[in-house]
Amino acid sequence: MLDIGSAAGAIAASALGPNCFPVRALLFDKTGEKNWALGWHQDRTIVVKQRRSVPGFGPWTVKKGLTHVAPPVEILAQMVTLRIHLDPVPPTNAPLLIARGTHRVGMIPEPDADAVVDGSQVVACVADRGDIWLYRTLILHASAASAEPDRRRVLQVDYGHGPLPGGLEYLGL
Repeated sequence: MLDIGSAAGAIAASALGPNCFPVRALLFDKTGEKNWALGWHQDRTIVVKQRRSVPGFGPWTVKKGLTHVAPPVEILAQMVTLRIHLDPVPPTNAPLLIARGTHRVGMIPEPDADAVVDGSQVVACVADRGDIWLYRTLILHASAASAEPDRRRVLQVDYGHGPLPGGLEYLGL
């Protein structure tokens, strides 16, 4: 289990309870040379130790040698994501955009994402160095390319709680 004495762990535990634990971490490093945009989407996969045939889990993919699977929406609905900002993210440096409340809708088909966003309040997650943003993993989110590119490093950590069914296990950190 997570040492919730850590700042990030305590923040995750405030949403999921004391038995939560980190299940995946990604480092995003946007620069003037690596300046991308991502359209509106939900994070829909988890990383597991090995593939097992479990009802409701799929499709399966392997990315950079790691086994990913789309779990049932109930699993994703019980997860949170923390974004730990290693650099400042002003409005001009492509802050994450979230569509408030969209995590409550469940799994949103990709062709419907823009319509759901149009009916939601969009928030730009500007941040200072050291700030931590917490959101439900299923929330619709996007990111534009930076208007004034500067380094923007963000450590994203997904947290879950409880075991997966059918012998599946989170890969973890």
